Amino acid sequence: MIKEIIVVEGKDDTVAIKRALEAETIETGGSAVGEDVLRRVALAQQRRGVIIFTDPDHAGERIRKIVAQRVPGCKHAFLPQEEALYKGDIGVENASPEAIRRALANVRTEVAEEQADTAPEITWDDLMKAGLLVNAQASERRLRMGNLLGIGYANGKQFYKRCTMFRITREEFEQALARMEQENGGSES
Repeated sequence: MIKEIIVVEGKDDTVAIKRALEAETIETGGSAVGEDVLRRVALAQQRRGVIIFTDPDHAGERIRKIVAQRVPGCKHAFLPQEEALYKGDIGVENASPEAIRRALANVRTEVAEEQADTAPEITWDDLMKAGLLVNAQASERRLRMGNLLGIGYANGKQFYKRCTMFRITREEFEQALARMEQENGGSES
């Protein structure tokens, strides 16, 4: 049983989570996250903690952002798009129990900006050198790096924010980059 309450988008996501493990969920009811849902998430965060586990698509990221802004200190679970895809539909409900357990085993805890009292370990320059910005393959490289780091896909600015917010260490970043390069056959950025 997971102690935290998992925030998901809908009923099918709850069913998928419960197939994978014993946990309780709060459903947002889609992208129109209401005040009552946000109040329940805030209460859950105070009492037990919250893991935001939304679909790896634009709508899911929008919901993640809304909830995280209103309820600081949430944990985040990310599912790679390829593990959430079924017949063109992307969603947590399409993931295997193993993929769900793996995502929940690798949650990242958000660090509020005011708590991040030290300079981030990963800089814009690091992202440039890694080919994650201003590069013909930048989008694909961010997708792969996001999956390896367990922070999901994001555009360049959001990727940098996530590296800072989740306190990705230089060691984690370099290991993920080396693994990505190895999987790509050592191709240069």
